Amino acid sequence: MPQTVDRRNWTREELIAAFNLYCQLPFGKLHKTNPQIIQLARLLERTPSSVGMKLVNFASFDPAITANGRVGLKGASRLDKTIWDEFNADWETLAGESQAVLNRLAEEHDEVLSRDDDAEVLVPEVFAEGRTRSVTVQVRVNQAFFRRAVMASYLGRCCMSGLAHPRLLVASHIVPWGRDKALDVGLITVSAEHKIMVSGALKNKPDAFTRDVLLPLEGKLIALPERFVPDAAFLAHHREVIYVP
Repeated sequence: MPQTVDRRNWTREELIAAFNLYCQLPFGKLHKTNPQIIQLARLLERTPSSVGMKLVNFASFDPAITANGRVGLKGASRLDKTIWDEFNADWETLAGESQAVLNRLAEEHDEVLSRDDDAEVLVPEVFAEGRTRSVTVQVRVNQAFFRRAVMASYLGRCCMSGLAHPRLLVASHIVPWGRDKALDVGLITVSAEHKIMVSGALKNKPDAFTRDVLLPLEGKLIALPERFVPDAAFLAHHREVIYVP
């Protein structure tokens, strides 16, 4: 592909494909030499520099990025902001729509989409009677997207324990979604000050793992993500509705 300046306007489909990748890459990997950016550039028939710059344009709208002094590129378009506003709080829609675009582009270019993780995504297999296979597939797409976005935001580490082995980590929803089972049981939650709270149910006759691993987490601050900071309202809901004191 000639490394010339892309002068044509970005379409909505191109932007949601780019935003998909923005959500799934750490800020430090938003550069033209990243293999995933290079691949997306091929699929969009744009230069890696152009795609990398577009991802950094999205960062200029991200308060978690700008709050600590980092900045995205100036000159983001009105449509860039529209895509950010539309999908930033609605990952489920973004996951389905953007993945469909990426899959179509990959098929047209006879390529397999590359990924930046090696962890298996575990998703529910049992659905209410009458659900179709398409629902199962969509759940897999959404859960896979959510996991990669969370892993990228937390730089591949558990925000509570610091564990950095992807195959041992589960990306959990603060507000239960589907059959997600990590935080659903309410044995651990997070305070408004982002401190870990351990349920009294775990403190009553704890086993060795609970005593040595979980109970010492009480009162510790979680590691905040590079972006997409947990929604305060969702945390409050988890403490008030799901957490077992």
